[in-house]
Amino acid sequence: MAERLKTRYEQTIVPQLMTDLNYKNPYQVPRLSKIIINRGLGKASQNSKILDTSLAELAVISGQKGVITRSKAAIAAFKLRAHTPIGVAIILRSHRMYAFFDRLINLALPRIRDFHGLSLKSFDGHGNYSLGLNEQLMFPEIDYDRIDQIVGMDIAIVTTAKSNDQGLALLKAFGMPFQSK
Repeated sequence: MAERLKTRYEQTIVPQLMTDLNYKNPYQVPRLSKIIINRGLGKASQNSKILDTSLAELAVISGQKGVITRSKAAIAAFKLRAHTPIGVAIILRSHRMYAFFDRLINLALPRIRDFHGLSLKSFDGHGNYSLGLNEQLMFPEIDYDRIDQIVGMDIAIVTTAKSNDQGLALLKAFGMPFQSK
């Protein structure tokens, strides 16, 4: 079954962006490539329960199991040894990417307290957008009573856009709430 956001992209967003950005071929229109969810856990090296609960939470939010990221080198100032687990990462593509993006735009972001839109300064110069969330409670899949500690996450939305303007046009067409300039 095709995701609602993917069919909307194919049927309405592609023709709209072809006229707005003066493209002749529908394959020139930028599209979502992948969404990367990353959570750094500095205290996971001392407590493996934090790592397990974080893996379970991100699996519930994204619908896909995460990968444990490990440190590459030992850093004595941070009490960190080499190959110690320090975070969790998930890369979403295809149907799961569109499902997560739909839930992010329509369910999670509107539940943020005092939310006035996303910043326009978080583009990287190549049309990709990154945002950080302070807590996981804005996702409706998370049960408040089962949370041990509130931990944020970083979300990177990777597109095939060549510039920030093309990436902004794509994300606005999807309905991502940005701040007015």
